[in-house]
Order: sequence, then structure tokens, then C-alpha cells
Amino acid sequence: MENILNKDSDIEVVDIENSIKSSYLDYSMSVIIGRALPDARDGLKPVHRRILYAMNDLNVGSRSPYKKSARIVGDVIGKYHPHGDTAVYDALVRMAQSFSMRYPSVDGQGNFGSIDGDGAAAMRYTEARMTILAEELLRDIDKDTVDFTPNYDDSMQEPDVLPARVPNLLLNGSSGIAVGMATNIPPHSLNELIDGLLHLLDNKEASLEELMGFIKGPDFPTGGIIYGKKGIIEAYRTGRGRVKIRAKTHIEKKSNKDVIVIDELPYQTNKARLIEQIAELVKEKQIEGIAEVRDESDREGIRVVIELKREAMSEIVLNNLFKSTTMESTFGVIMLAIYNKEPKIFTLKELLNLFLNHRKTIIIRRSIFELQKARARAHILEGLKIALDHIEEVIKLIRASADNAEAKEGLMAKFGLSELQSNAILEMRLSRLTGLEREKIDNELAELIKEIARLEELLKSETLLENLIREELKEIRSKFDVPRITQIEDDYDDIEIEDLIPNENMVVTITHRGYIKRVPSKQYEKQKRGGKGKVAVTTYDDDFIESFFTANTHDTLMFVTDRGQLYWLKVYKIPEGSRTAKGKAVVNLINLQADEKIKAIIPTSDFNSDKSLCFFTKNGLVKRTNLSEYQNIRSVGVRAINLDENDELVTAIVVLKDEEELKFEASLSNESFEQISDELAKNSEEKAGKMLFVVTKKGMCIKFNLARVREIGRVARGVSAIKFKEKDDEVVGAVFIENDEQEILSISQKGIGKRTNAGEYRLQSRGGKGVICMKLTDKTKDLIGVVIVDESMDLMALTSSGKMIRVDMHSIRKAGRNTSGVIVVNVENDEVVSVAKCPKEENEEDSEISEETNS
Repeated sequence: MENILNKDSDIEVVDIENSIKSSYLDYSMSVIIGRALPDARDGLKPVHRRILYAMNDLNVGSRSPYKKSARIVGDVIGKYHPHGDTAVYDALVRMAQSFSMRYPSVDGQGNFGSIDGDGAAAMRYTEARMTILAEELLRDIDKDTVDFTPNYDDSMQEPDVLPARVPNLLLNGSSGIAVGMATNIPPHSLNELIDGLLHLLDNKEASLEELMGFIKGPDFPTGGIIYGKKGIIEAYRTGRGRVKIRAKTHIEKKSNKDVIVIDELPYQTNKARLIEQIAELVKEKQIEGIAEVRDESDREGIRVVIELKREAMSEIVLNNLFKSTTMESTFGVIMLAIYNKEPKIFTLKELLNLFLNHRKTIIIRRSIFELQKARARAHILEGLKIALDHIEEVIKLIRASADNAEAKEGLMAKFGLSELQSNAILEMRLSRLTGLEREKIDNELAELIKEIARLEELLKSETLLENLIREELKEIRSKFDVPRITQIEDDYDDIEIEDLIPNENMVVTITHRGYIKRVPSKQYEKQKRGGKGKVAVTTYDDDFIESFFTANTHDTLMFVTDRGQLYWLKVYKIPEGSRTAKGKAVVNLINLQADEKIKAIIPTSDFNSDKSLCFFTKNGLVKRTNLSEYQNIRSVGVRAINLDENDELVTAIVVLKDEEELKFEASLSNESFEQISDELAKNSEEKAGKMLFVVTKKGMCIKFNLARVREIGRVARGVSAIKFKEKDDEVVGAVFIENDEQEILSISQKGIGKRTNAGEYRLQSRGGKGVICMKLTDKTKDLIGVVIVDESMDLMALTSSGKMIRVDMHSIRKAGRNTSGVIVVNVENDEVVSVAKCPKEENEEDSEISEETNS
């Protein structure tokens, strides 16, 4: 093959890999430079620049009659832009949309689309002309202020950039996707940009903080509210950032019901699609409390009305709308633009300086052009003045000449005139010989001499140049004095909402149908052992209390569902209700899926890595995962545990690692896990270390060392904790034991309970059948749960009818392992369904003894 190639000198050997690379790079740069990204100086992509330049050629200014869009598009694609007419018309339409551009550069007449996503009418129906702002972008383009290049067929010239008297890149922003890069620059307020530019002119070393004293942040054409300055600061400092925008709303009252009214939308949000999205969420019951959604928008502005049901809380519904719909969106800022034929990410200060340098270049080139023109005109006037001063001789010379050439030569020879001056004299009208015309020439020459001196001084002085830029900027500001539309608020992180909420103990109850509420624990007065309790909640006929717990208002609640998902919610975000209130649907607070049911709720105040989260299932499995794996809070939740078929979660608890286990984790890289795990468990058992205690409804229990359950991944299944002696047995509760001196309080369905030292239950290996925890009879019925006795805590027991009793745990008699206990709750025809611990109130005194007390 090589011999053949060597014989034929016309064949060139090409490396295909290098050829493809080179071709793709050429294509990429063509897209980047010539189509997708804006120029950093005038903020325009080639198609937008060509549209405005074509309109300027057609004299379609802001005071001119409208011209058919089809005519403008035809000129653009015929002269400058060798692409399809749809691309050009789409660009022209966007330049005319007030909801897309902060300051539109095209004044459209006809249907140019809507914020509901409606498309514009065909270009044969619409008309357009430039706005005043667009004229400022093109101003002085005829004074040699910018470079021109040949168009696609070398038949005409088009500008590389526009003179741009306004900082258009930041003013209207830009978005585009090139090859391997993208830009997304938000629009800004012209007043703020000019104030920032003026400050930068006076203070070359101005810091970002100083500039942001003038330029507060993006100003979107659709308004809305920007939450948080961190994203803005990051974008201005590095060129990249994320800005969170919310719809602007207010609450109205209508017939004792709240009405949410949306006044402004986040940038680039489709209003019609948003209304459909809200309606769909209401239909799927992902958001409850909304009765009706309707669009009352008109020419005056946006007005989307969301009528709520009578019992709905507007704040909760609004938060769910922000969380689940495009009423809240994130604008990812990427300040990428083209400069010197290269793409670059700019900071705010760099873009402002770049605009000022661009204006300096424009003014210098304009001044040079005007200076040359003034000098040329002054040169002509000086010749005319010489002719008028010697008019008799000039006339005599011209009359004596055979032709123009001879007359021109004579004038140049006799009076020392240039060829241009001689031609101007020969072309001069007789009317210029009047005294008034002579005076006009003298005055014009005097003015030109002053103008020449001014321009020469301007070109020599940096100070005068900057003063002129300053004057032009002030002129622009006075012409386009439009107030900011988008409101900027501090982020939630800037003002800690928890600082405004009292740190109180709360009792949180949740029913079978998913209604949740919180009530201050002090509303439940402490009673003597054997009391009947008080009504804790009023339920619907087909509903009942399923679980309750106590937590602090600042705690985080972790909800684990039957699908193995885990969700987060701050306690203070749960609506507070009276002791007998039904509560609010939990689906209004967390993003539960359809038919998803909460199985366990775990309150925690932190997500330290020295803690673990233990899950216990009905079929006797236990799973342990580091708590830090659940700290990345997501609105859609995360997978917490994989459950077998016919199994469900019973409870989940937070456990604290001991020093031995932390040392064990640190040595994992040096020895095998199994060997170290066995040694740790043996050492911990000898020292009576931290343990887990699991009980079943048939009164059995097992106590094993915490180290026997190693930490595993967040989505793992778990290992066996206890094996059942009876087929219909199941796990009903579990607790964490730190030492054998602690007391375990167990209670049955009929309210029978007892306190027993943990040391009375022998330590076993995980996965055994266990020992008797409570002696069960017909009087006690099945065991329903256990808690660890704490001197600073009271016991709260909840019955299936919704009654709750609060008891001092130390008033319950201590008893042996294989005994039944005493009456803790007098349930009569009711049953205890759940128990939990509650912090004691300070200086609390026992209330009156209940109607009946049993020993």
C-alpha cells in the first residue's frame, strides 16, 4: 500500500483522527462565534445584530411607520443571514416581547405571542419597527465607529459589533447553547447599571460590594421576587451562580375563605402551563385545600386566582405551591460571552469595564471621524474665504480661462489653494457673494475651528473622554428612567426562622388517615397512675389515632413510609392546633406519593456521624445506618430501607455510638471487618456496653449488643433481630439501652404496665428467640410497646378512641421480668395503641386525682 502511495504524488496521506478533530473544532468555533453566543461589547448574537442593522438600512426607526415583518426578515436573510426565515422571525419576535426582554429593541404591531406560550402570528401579518433603545444601539454607526466585514457572499458589508450606547449584555441578558458551552445572563435594571458604571468611572478599584450597592441584582421583565443574595454575589464574583425566583403573591379574603392571588411570575414561566400544573396536583391530591383556580389576567397585568377551602391554611398551601410548581424556579447564571473572537466567563466588574472600554473606543473613533470631517470642511471654507476676499481677481481669472481645468490650475497657482479648495470655488454659487453669505462662512469657520480644538483636546485627554462617557450615560438614564420590577429579599438562611419561634415541647399526633397536628405538651396535665386521661384529638368516624410522639419545635422530623422512603419536616412547620382539633392532612406538608403511608416518625436535632438510625420491621429484622446519610434533605425524600414482601416498618430509633465502636471504625482499613466486629462485640458485652432491646406482641423480648448490628448502606434490607416462637407473633417495639442500670417500662393493650431493670434480661446473640418480657393474660392482652424510664420525662399513653394520659413513670411499680404489672391506664372498653415519653414541665404540680385509681 505504501509503495502505491509513493508512486502517485497526487494522493495525500491524512490522519483521519486529526482530520475529524480539526473539522469538529472548526464547526464548534463557527457555532460559538457565529451563532449561539453574544458579543460581550454590544450583547448581541449575530442574528439580532443583523436584524437591527437591516431595520436601520430600511429606515424603520422608532418614529417611522411600521413595516411588515416579512419585509424585514427578507432583507436579513437576503443580505446578511444565510439561514432559514423561521430562525430570523423567531429572533425578531422575542426582541419584541415585553415578557422576554427587559427593554425590547423591536416595537411590534400585531400578535407577537403571549406569556401563556401562544405563538406569534405569521410574519406576513405582523409589523415592526425599532424602539428608541435600539436606535441607541445603532447610534453613530455611520461615523466609522466600528469595523465592517463582508457578508456571506462578499456583496455587502455588515458590522462586527454595534456602537451600543447602553450596556445591552447586562441590560437584556442573553441565553444560548453552543458546542460544549452555554450562556445564561439575566437582565438588569438600566438605572442600576448606569449608577454602577458611573461609580466605576470615578473609582477604578471599586470592589464588588461597592458595585452591588448600586447594582442590586437581576431585574426580570416578569417581576417576581428573588430570594437570597448569595447566588447573586457568587454569579457576580465568579460568573456562575444560582438565583431562586418566586412568584409575587398576596392573600385576599372572600366569604371567610383565603384567596391566593398571583400578581407576578418567575422569569420564563408559562402561565397557562402553571395553571394546568396546579390543577393536576389538586386532582391527584398532592396538594389539598384548593377549591378553584382561574385566570383573571388582562391588559393591566397578571392575576391568577387560587380559591382555598374554608379549613385550608393559605401559608401551607402557598409553600406547597412553591415547592411543587414553577411558582418557584431557579435561574442558573452563566455570564459567558465572546470577546476578541474567544468565549470567556466574565465577572460583573469585568463586563462593566469592558463596556466602558468599548465606549471609549467608539468615542475615540467617532471623534477622529468628526475631526477629519471638520478639518476637511474648514479647509474648504478657508478657500472660499480667500476667494471672497479676492473676488474681483478670481472672477477675472475664471473668465479668462478656457475651461475648468485651466481655471483650477490658475487658482491653485495664484492664491496657493489646494485642488479641493479650487473645486469648491468653481462650484460656488453667485448667491454666496452676498454680505450675509460671507458672514455665514465666517461664522461657520469660527465654529469649526472651536470644534476642531475641542476634538483635538478630547483625543489627548483621558479625563475629558471619561467626562463625555459620563454625560452620555446620564443622558441615557434620563431618557429611560424605569424603576426596578423584580423585588430582592433576604434568603431564608440569612434570617433564621427558628430564631423567631419559641423553643417549646410539643406533642405531635398523627391519625390513620394522615392528619397531623402539634399541641404544647403542657396542655396535658399530669395524672396519677390509673387515671382515665383526656381527649387528645377529635377524629373522623372512620379514622383513629395511629401514633404520637413528643419533640421540640426546633427539631427535625424524619417520616419513614411503607414504601421505605424517608421525608423531612421541621416541627414548627406542623400547624399548631387545640387539644381536640382534628389536625391537617400530612400530604399538605410533605411530598407523599399516592397511597403512601407513614409508618414511623423520628425526631432529631442534628445529623452527627457519631449517631446511627436503627430500623425495626414487623418480621423481626433490624437495620442500622449512619445518621449522616440522611442529612441531605430533599423535597421528594430518599430511600430509607428496602422491605420484604408482607413486611412493614414498626419503629425507628436514633442510637449513639460508644468510644469502642468509633475506634473500631477507624481501624477498618487495617483488619478484616468480621474479625474486628466480633472482637468489638465481645469486649462490649463484657463491659455491658450499648444494647438494643426488641419486644414482640406475645410478650417476648431479646437484648443484644449494638455492635452485633454493623452499619450498612441507606437502601440495604437489614439482618435478623429476633426469631418468633409463635407464628402470629410480630415485633411491636424496640429501645436503645446504654447500661443495665436503666429501667424498661412495658405496657399492654389493656393499660397494664411495669418497670423492670434492664439487667434482669440476659444478653443474647442477635437473631435468637429471646426471653419473656411480660406475662400476658386475658386481663393484659398483647404487649404494645416499651420505653426507657427517665427521671426527667413523663409517660404518655394514647388510646384508640383518642384519649391521652400523662403519668409520672416513677409512680408505676417495679416488677420482675416474668410478671404482668399494674394498671397504668384505665381503658375500660378502650385499648392502648401507643406510648411515648414527654419532658416534664418546670415547677409542675399534680392535678386533681382522676375519678378512679387502681393499685
